[in-house]
Amino acid sequence: MSDLSRRLLIIDDDAPVRQSIAAYLHDSNYHVLEAANGAEGLALVQQQCPDLVITDLRMPGIDGLHVLQQLHEHSPDLPVIVISGAGVIGDVVSALRLGARDYLIKPILDMEVLVHSVAKALENRDLLMENQRYREKLEQANRGLRENLRVLERDQLAGRQVQRRLMPSRLLTAEGYEIAHHIVPSLYLSGDFVDYAHIRKRYLAFYLADVSGHGASSAFVTIWLKHLVSRMVREEGLFGDGDSFETGADLMLQTVNRELHETRLNHHLTFFVGVIDTHTHQMRYVVAGHLPMPILVQGDKAEYLQGQGRPVGIFKDAHWKVHKVALPENFSLICFSDGVLEIMPPKDLQEKEACLLDQVAGNAASLESVCDALSIRSINDAPDDIAILTITRGK
Repeated sequence: MSDLSRRLLIIDDDAPVRQSIAAYLHDSNYHVLEAANGAEGLALVQQQCPDLVITDLRMPGIDGLHVLQQLHEHSPDLPVIVISGAGVIGDVVSALRLGARDYLIKPILDMEVLVHSVAKALENRDLLMENQRYREKLEQANRGLRENLRVLERDQLAGRQVQRRLMPSRLLTAEGYEIAHHIVPSLYLSGDFVDYAHIRKRYLAFYLADVSGHGASSAFVTIWLKHLVSRMVREEGLFGDGDSFETGADLMLQTVNRELHETRLNHHLTFFVGVIDTHTHQMRYVVAGHLPMPILVQGDKAEYLQGQGRPVGIFKDAHWKVHKVALPENFSLICFSDGVLEIMPPKDLQEKEACLLDQVAGNAASLESVCDALSIRSINDAPDDIAILTITRGK
């Protein structure tokens, strides 16, 4: 848009031509500056910062091509229109190569052609400057985003370390029971959580929990769960013996269920909770919506444990049944979160469970052999959190 705020500089040694062009552009509402030669024109560019330059090509001393070259080097965004009476094609090519926006032949018979060329050049300059400002803002936003992502990544990594430290290390009892775990988070933080302990040097207590969702919010629930269950174990002796688990497992899940509803964490979770009497080799366990069921392997025989129960955090009035199983002298018990089913090739759930059973059957001697059989450690982008908990004896 033409207005007096736009400064135009005309460089031409032919005074009548220069003044004629200046008068017409002034009448077209432009603020016009004049220079009688190239040196004077370059000086005015430095002093007045015009929005556009119109220069004659053939001038004594510093000619139009030299002016173009200087402006191209030092003010590349400044649009330049070249006018000349010498219509030599070589000059046209040289001028355009040096960045001239237009080339007009003198005498200019229709000044509106020049006005149109000026308006078009200024419009293009405005677009370029607007794009430049947009790119600068975008780059600034990207820098801020990258910094925020770095901060978020650091926070996520710190949270991941906290979550890992809350989980136990591999445990081996005097009776030959070994319990270990491995977790593959789909993000930095996991909604899957395991915990286990050898209580009173007799009872091997453990659980695998799978919180709905992924990422930080689900991970926060696992930390909350860790402290809640630990408090119940300390205060109520939940896993102190088989009888306490018989009566306390349902109470524990009811407490977790009630707290989830009251705190409105907007998450539910599935549970597999168990306690093994390492003297009698009897296991009591509770299933709370957990899928797939743990796999019990004895020799070449592998089968899913039996049991069912509602997830925790969905139904306000829910109860859970305690199941019992006598463990053989040599066995492996492998518990998975449902994320493992996502990496099974079949599409049907029953076929996935059958595939998992087949892959585990001959590779259940240790946590490492299970992970190798399922290629767990090579997974980079898990579609869901994957937790594996193994309990072995006599392997």
